[in-house]
Amino acid sequence: MPPTETAAQRTIRIVLADDHALVRQGFRRLLEDDPRIEVAGEAGTGMEAIAICRELRPAVALLDLAMPELNGLAAAEEIRREAPETKVIILSMHADASHIQQALRAGVQGYVLKDAADLDLAQAVSAVAGGGTFWSPGAAAIMADLLRQPAEAAADPWDRLTLREREVLQLIASGKSNKEAAAMLGISPNTVAVHRANVMATLGLRGAAEMALYAVKRGLIPG
Repeated sequence: MPPTETAAQRTIRIVLADDHALVRQGFRRLLEDDPRIEVAGEAGTGMEAIAICRELRPAVALLDLAMPELNGLAAAEEIRREAPETKVIILSMHADASHIQQALRAGVQGYVLKDAADLDLAQAVSAVAGGGTFWSPGAAAIMADLLRQPAEAAADPWDRLTLREREVLQLIASGKSNKEAAAMLGISPNTVAVHRANVMATLGLRGAAEMALYAVKRGLIPG
């Protein structure tokens, strides 16, 4: 006779990342109302989320879209590389074409709007952990429109940036110096300078002020 599935085997271990502690507490309560879900770790920045996922290898990472250091989408791309077994759900206040398109390009498995979290969050975790996808209805409608758009739509220069260049862009736009960004990313200041120059050339930007303005428009940092 095959062994009976235990409660522990059914548990979905997740990491929850949001830079507001009170928001995390609220999401944690919603999630832990479902006996299948265990919040194994919490993070307040994109970099913390990457480190915790690398260590804990959760089934699902719930990432706030707008976090310091690295936003949820940049963190999602890094988590896909370092912990490929971890599925990613983005938590966001934004249901607009730009953010949905970025989420599709980042390859996340879910997108939950914060104002619908009480209805959607546990369902999203269960669906994604089971190998499916989940998009809140407002986000799903926009995603469907995007997928119907012609393939020859104008290319976005953002897509030509590497993951490291996107990380450098967000850090510099957040006010970090080359030296500070280098320490956070574990690379040399000279390498940061090279990435910074590549970002400005690719996006047609001149200096940190224009990088900051671009990052605000892109939703990488708060306005």
